[in-house]
Amino acid sequence: MTGFDETVDFVVVGSGGGSMCAALVLREAGRQVLILEKTGLVGGTTARSGGVMWLPDNPFMRRDGVDDSFEQASRYLDALCGDQPDAPGSTVERRRCYLREAPRMIEFLLAQGIRLDRVKEWPDYYDELPGGSVPGRTVVAELFDLNELGEWASRLRPSFVQIPLPASLEEMLELPAMKRSWRVKGLLLRLILRAIVARLTGKRWVAGGAALQGRMLQAALRAGTDIRTDAPVQALIVDNGRVSGVITTRNGRPWRIGARLGVLVNAGGFARNQAMRDRYMPDTRAQWSLAAPGDTGEMIEEMMRIGAAVAQMDERVGNQLTIPPGAEDAEVKPTAQSMTAAPHCILVDRCGVRYMNEGGSYMAYAKGMLERHKTVPAVPGWAIFDSQYLARYMLAGTMPGSRKPQRWFDEGYLRRGDSLADLARQLDLSADTLQATIERFNRFVDAGRDADFHRGERAYDRWLGDEFHQPSPSLGRIDRPPYYAVPVVPGDVGTYGGVVTDAHARVLRADGSVIDGLYATGVSTASVMGRFYPGAGASVGPSFVWGYVAARHAASTVQRAEPAVSGVAG
Repeated sequence: MTGFDETVDFVVVGSGGGSMCAALVLREAGRQVLILEKTGLVGGTTARSGGVMWLPDNPFMRRDGVDDSFEQASRYLDALCGDQPDAPGSTVERRRCYLREAPRMIEFLLAQGIRLDRVKEWPDYYDELPGGSVPGRTVVAELFDLNELGEWASRLRPSFVQIPLPASLEEMLELPAMKRSWRVKGLLLRLILRAIVARLTGKRWVAGGAALQGRMLQAALRAGTDIRTDAPVQALIVDNGRVSGVITTRNGRPWRIGARLGVLVNAGGFARNQAMRDRYMPDTRAQWSLAAPGDTGEMIEEMMRIGAAVAQMDERVGNQLTIPPGAEDAEVKPTAQSMTAAPHCILVDRCGVRYMNEGGSYMAYAKGMLERHKTVPAVPGWAIFDSQYLARYMLAGTMPGSRKPQRWFDEGYLRRGDSLADLARQLDLSADTLQATIERFNRFVDAGRDADFHRGERAYDRWLGDEFHQPSPSLGRIDRPPYYAVPVVPGDVGTYGGVVTDAHARVLRADGSVIDGLYATGVSTASVMGRFYPGAGASVGPSFVWGYVAARHAASTVQRAEPAVSGVAG
């Protein structure tokens, strides 16, 4: 292979979820791997996230005696995703491949020394469907000491899961109930002791995505992976229809890198590109996204330029947000997922009407808001709650019962009314409509069943709510003044569409033919889940699995001849 400034076996564009996984596979096969990260920080949106992977039939489930199998997970995905002609990323073949390879991928990571475990309870988002799992299929990394990365510690992208105590993600989920549970009070004490020990020993514990990507980065570096930051890829190099390398920047000038076995694109989606959002998903804003700043879509456009087919570009991993004053431009914004799923709170549109189950999948929630907005003003919507909610649950990152910033009231973010009519006046809603909405919901609470939207009937709804609130963890009357409201918008943690790939993670053209030498994973691709989110980690999990699949396929490829390079396709 000639005409390059340097040549390696495999180039990975982007350092998100599946990148280091692919690198570990190829390094074990004795191949040279180069990861190019365009920003100054490694880890992508995966590092920022909770770092959860949805991996059915994983070894931790088997260890703990939790029932699951390939067949059971297949029934679940088939019941949820079905036949989606407009979602070619979610063919039955690709879904089956994902379910076969997920357990193999995680066994591989464990053999590489990556310390992982399952969350004991995190139900599938549609657990009521055939094959759904109530304990859940989620896998996370164990706490990680950043000091183990040495000089790379400062180059790992921080997580938006921030807490002053060294708590695992599972422990964090319990902490909001610390005022009402002796068990959680005991947990808090243990965390405080852990923090004291960490201070005395100099450990810097991180959890969630930072722990997952910290462990992956450590393993990749130990394996001899070449990882370069501030190395954006401007173009894919194509010769006779085959991707044979990339053009990046080094020392301020273009740098051509050959890739004997191929190129894997794992550069994220286009959540931070407003022009692409306007084209593919109107009425959404880049400002509402929690994706990493580098999630700007140029690699999807570059793959399109050389003939890649794209699909599902109107899909996002929605995540409802409530954005208080001062947080508009912050990278980390408060989620409203558990807020409107808790007792004593509902979501209404701009007419004061409740129109969805406020529990369930955050992707379905945000999609529901946008669908409603097509016919009735619903973006932003209003979360309506009473003094019971404010005393018991978190609001926009503040602790239960805490004094809320005066700025929230002064700038109209947090509205307060002594009566529902007073609150309706402040929100420019019909008092009669809001009153009727609340009264109808309260009747459902009294009856113990949400006859309109079935909130609280699936295990996931109840898990999102309050286990200490009885008889329903999800339903609670809104009847104790004063009453409050905050705006809710359909944010996201990333896009969910991109290039179409096959069961080997190879990028396809519109006619179904393979672009030789080009692989893709993560949200640079059209999701294998199509237009649904089956459970926590349904974007991070596939990023890892398809990175693993791509690397194994590339490692098995025998290059019979090195093609001459004719330059950049155009």
